[in-house]
Amino acid sequence: MTATTTEARAPIVAKKRAGDIWFSGTAVAAGSMIMITLAAVAIFLIVQSLPAFGADHDSASLLQTNFWDYVGPLLFGTLWAALLALLMAVPLSLGVALFITHYAPRRLAQTIGYIVDLLAAVPSVVFGLWGIFVLAPAVQPVYVWLNSNLGWIPFFGGVVSPTGRTVLTAAIVLAVMVVPIITAICREIFLQTPRLHEEAALALGATRWEMIRMAVLPFGRSGIVSGSMLGLGRALGETMAVAMVLSVSKAVTIEMLTSTNPSTIAANIALTFAEAYKTNINVLIATGLILFIVTFAVNAVARWFVNRRKEFSGAN
Repeated sequence: MTATTTEARAPIVAKKRAGDIWFSGTAVAAGSMIMITLAAVAIFLIVQSLPAFGADHDSASLLQTNFWDYVGPLLFGTLWAALLALLMAVPLSLGVALFITHYAPRRLAQTIGYIVDLLAAVPSVVFGLWGIFVLAPAVQPVYVWLNSNLGWIPFFGGVVSPTGRTVLTAAIVLAVMVVPIITAICREIFLQTPRLHEEAALALGATRWEMIRMAVLPFGRSGIVSGSMLGLGRALGETMAVAMVLSVSKAVTIEMLTSTNPSTIAANIALTFAEAYKTNINVLIATGLILFIVTFAVNAVARWFVNRRKEFSGAN
């Protein structure tokens, strides 16, 4: 009786076939390669950055005093431009995603969805050229008007750039570049909203906007945060478009309309690396390490937020 009971309680193990073993091993290897690649990049950046942390002007001509005084304005410019881009991109992306999922006719929604997705395939160099030759001349008169009427606000103060190549122009270009990413994620999350929740809100007398505010947006809150942080990571690491559009300097300023603009880490590496030598190369790699840490921290915060609220949203 005891032997029979033991056999009855023994777990049933499915027989592993050769295809199952091969697929399982391939999946594990693919997942492990991500971790190995990330660790290899981190180790490379740390090892190559060590000489830069103790360098000064005598050992690295890029530095005026020390490494932290050099990377400080670059880090500020990176975060400032990315934050401005996110402030413009998130509301626009939410509006486009809601229009596609809840307002537009199906055929029109599919067309707009394809167009938005195609924006993600445009090379950053093309966005840079568009920013220089089209956007900057077009927004320069707007900058003059903002400076004349709202110059008492620190953001719009100073002497307006005659070319329009300012940090605000670079932020607009970045916003256009990250809109497809945020829109795609928000669109998929909004489409997963339980139909019964939407119909219940409408049955209680809610308008379409009230239904979206009470049922769709709370359900997709974590997805919105995830998409926004993914777009922020894209904006933080963008190189060519910012390097082409932004008229850079080493100043730290919040004025968005002047020719005195803080550069970003990625753009500075692209513009400086070709002429760098010896310890200067280590300095540039060290700035890349700082950007790597910032981007990693942004994604970690987004993951924490999503995991904290996934039981109450469409992120599960």
